Amino acid sequence: MNLFNERLNELIESSGKQQNEICKDLGIYKQKLSRWKLGETKPSYDELILLAKYFNVTCDYLLGLED
Repeated sequence: MNLFNERLNELIESSGKQQNEICKDLGIYKQKLSRWKLGETKPSYDELILLAKYFNVTCDYLLGLED
């Protein structure tokens, strides 16, 4: 697992929301979020920005470039 996966999992956990709710809010399939969480795939640039805005963090934070 890399830093992106760890941070995404932490953000999902700390949000207090169910994965289904997050997927609905983001307009993505649950399978896509699950693959990101497991490190099987990576989000596109647009999806990365969507995640950053949703969780109110920077893309650099999600990528592990800043704390």
